[in-house]
Order: sequence, then C-alpha cells, then structure tokens
Amino acid sequence: MCPAVSLGDERAGLRPRSRASHADSLAFAVIWTFLGPQRQVHSTVKAHLVQLDIAWEDPVSNFESVRNLTDKAGISPGDLLVLPEMFDTGFSFRIERTSDTSGRTLAFLSELADELKVTVQGGRTIAPCQASAARNVMSVVAPGNSVLVEYTKIHPFQREAERFEPGREIVTYSWEGLRVCPAICYDLRFPELFRQGMRRGADVFAIGACWPALRAHHWRALLIARAIENQAYVFGVNRTGKDPMLHYAGGSIAISPKGDILGELTDAPGILSVDVNPAAAAEWRSAFPALKDARLLG
Repeated sequence: MCPAVSLGDERAGLRPRSRASHADSLAFAVIWTFLGPQRQVHSTVKAHLVQLDIAWEDPVSNFESVRNLTDKAGISPGDLLVLPEMFDTGFSFRIERTSDTSGRTLAFLSELADELKVTVQGGRTIAPCQASAARNVMSVVAPGNSVLVEYTKIHPFQREAERFEPGREIVTYSWEGLRVCPAICYDLRFPELFRQGMRRGADVFAIGACWPALRAHHWRALLIARAIENQAYVFGVNRTGKDPMLHYAGGSIAISPKGDILGELTDAPGILSVDVNPAAAAEWRSAFPALKDARLLG
C-alpha cells in the first residue's frame, strides 16, 4: 500500500530557503463574449520560462537548478513560472523510479509558489499505487498550498503509451486576469486540443516539453502556428542538454497573440522573462475577429 501524502507534511521535510527579493453557434457566441475586451484585467505582468539541462532521474539536483535560475530572474509577486515536462527527472519511462509518489516534487512546486508569491506550472510523473501505467502530468500551484489544476498529457508519444495512460480532459486556470491552458510536448502537434482550449476561454497556452533537437524546427513552427490560429499567447518551454537517448536544443519561446516573437532562448540553460499584457488577446480578437468565422468547430 502507498501511504497517503499530505502536501503540508511533505513540505515540512524541505529545507527552508530565504529569497532576496461540438457546441452550437450560440455556445460559441457565449464563449466569444467571455473572451471579449470587457473583461477586467490587471496591469502588465511577467511570465518566466525556465529552460533546464535536466539531470537524469535526479529530482534533488533539478530542484537546485531551478532555484539557481530563479534567484537571478527578477521574479515579482503575481508572475507566472513555467517549467518543462518532467522537469524533476527527465523523460524517463522508469515510472517505478520517477513517480512522485511521496509528493516531493509537488511540495517543491508549492514551496516555489510560496517563496516567490507566483503561480508555478511544472511537469511530473504520477503513478497510482500498484498501477502498471503512470500519468504524465503538468501540475499548477499557487501560493498557499493551492493546487489549481493538474493536466494529464492527452497524447503520449509512441512508446510513451506503453507506460503512460492518456489524459481525457482539457483544463484551464486563472492567472492575473488571463485564462491559461496547459499542454505537454507531443500535444503541440494536435491543433484541435488548442482550439478546444480557446473555446474554454484560454488567452494563453503554456506548453512544457522534452522536445528533441532533431525536430527543433517543428517545435518552433508549431508554436507560432498555435499562437496565430488561436490569437493567443503561447509559451513553449523546452529542456536542453541530453539524456541517455536524446539530445535537446532548448529553444524556449514566447509568442504574442499576433504571432510576434516576444523572446527566445538558444540551447543554453536560462530563464526567458517576457512582459504579458492581459488585454492583448481580447483586443486582437476584437480588432481581427477571425475566430468568429470558424465553421468546423463541431
């Protein structure tokens, strides 16, 4: 039997750390109203995309790498911090070793959120007790031990499906007047997921990945396409370095609702910090209402 894990109990074991600073047209119309410029939004905020050289199956080292990078990033309360897919272990199928059964990774995400007073999105593996298949999850945590959502990757990549079961639900969460839809790596190749996320109110898509260097040009092109076709911000956070199987080229990138590149990293570890105007998506959708003309959304 696996013991029940309390997030508060697990956090107590972490060292303390200080910090210096299918719907009809009517349904679509309702969604469009929700997306419209009358929404109340906050002033400009920042998103921080954390690009890691992930240590293979070594959560402690990866936690420290995240800490070292965030210490230098000028993060402010209310910002959004986005980490890659399986940031704690790398893209490993050895779920007996990598599953966050104890809740240690979730506790780390919560600690970050509390320390920095930000919303944190990060990937981890969850394997239910005595299960033969795990879930590739993106967990989103806010200050105060609040787990906002957990998204399970809907599209496992080829052999990944042998050890990971697919998710069945698109989710969103609220961040500073924006609605964010998380996605994971291979999901990027399936535009219907993003269109459904948009119909659920998404202004932002935040994708964490372990996307190999061999197809880096696909990564960049698809992210830009997802932003343009949904008139939404897209944050793509990839890992860098290598694991026992693949090499990764980083290339984390932030894209505006108009498809403009707000910032982009090379293949080195680092944080990409970009300003986000919460009103930008609604303003662009109002000025250029292409989404109203969509005919194949059923």
